[in-house]
Amino acid sequence: MIEATKLTKRYGDKTAVDRLSFTVRPGRVTGFLGPNGAGKSTTMRLVLGLDAPTAGRVTVGGKRYGDLAAPLRTVGSLLDAKGVHGGRSAYQHLAGLAAGNNIPRRRVDEVLDLVGLPQATARRRTKGFSLGMGQRLGIAAALIGDPEVLILDEPVNGLDTEGIRWIRDLMKSLAAQGRTVFLSSHLMSEMELTADHLIVIGRGRLLADTTMRDFIETNSRAHTLVRSPEPEKLRALLEAKGARVRLDPRGDWRVEGPGAATIGDLARDNGLAVHQLTPAHSSLEEVYTALSQDAAEYRTASVRKTEETLR
Repeated sequence: MIEATKLTKRYGDKTAVDRLSFTVRPGRVTGFLGPNGAGKSTTMRLVLGLDAPTAGRVTVGGKRYGDLAAPLRTVGSLLDAKGVHGGRSAYQHLAGLAAGNNIPRRRVDEVLDLVGLPQATARRRTKGFSLGMGQRLGIAAALIGDPEVLILDEPVNGLDTEGIRWIRDLMKSLAAQGRTVFLSSHLMSEMELTADHLIVIGRGRLLADTTMRDFIETNSRAHTLVRSPEPEKLRALLEAKGARVRLDPRGDWRVEGPGAATIGDLARDNGLAVHQLTPAHSSLEEVYTALSQDAAEYRTASVRKTEETLR
């Protein structure tokens, strides 16, 4: 597992990571969330020994990354899909990694097949690769040592719908094998489908370390999705009773306050038909945005205005 203890990193007078402690355990996908500038990339670089901590420590399997006997066989990582020499082919890049880490050459063909890069494509120079192809190559490089731990920063960036579904299924299958999967992404809808556990940071500090389910249920606002052929009449009745009503992106009314039974009784008593009454919780995106808004370093005026409107 990955274990950080009071991990701190300063660059001059700026603190990127501030006494951060957490554990990423095997057998589950752990999502790593935080606004831009929160310290996610710095934390991952500290785990991989690419930066030295100012204070504290972080280990993989109880050892610092630099002390691992066979790093690529223990930890596979993707931090920058463009970190490949453009003059090399994908096959050459992977073959070089294999040769330098005593990994059989046949593993190159195995990971190319696993990530869906055809042999003809793999023989081309990577400077002509699309962003999605580069992501697949980066994931292949992370997997080439058949590692126990995977650290992936924005792995779905540039992938199409099929590719996103593929990486989701891959992460889940690797975790089911007992591996440790540490995954960052700004795509909240996909993270909600993929991760079992969440570590959330803001301004370098820990905001949450909990299961996906508990994170959403503990921090979300319970509400009811309502659909009626007479929506405005129903809305007026609900607001007269003190309910907070707004339009859901799918076209339903999102009602906070009264429960589904109360809404149904109110509609019946006033002769209004109701075609849907669905108790619901906020999405990961909504919960995460509300939790992290004060920890965001960069926020646009439109985002601030939206938050004020929702309050």
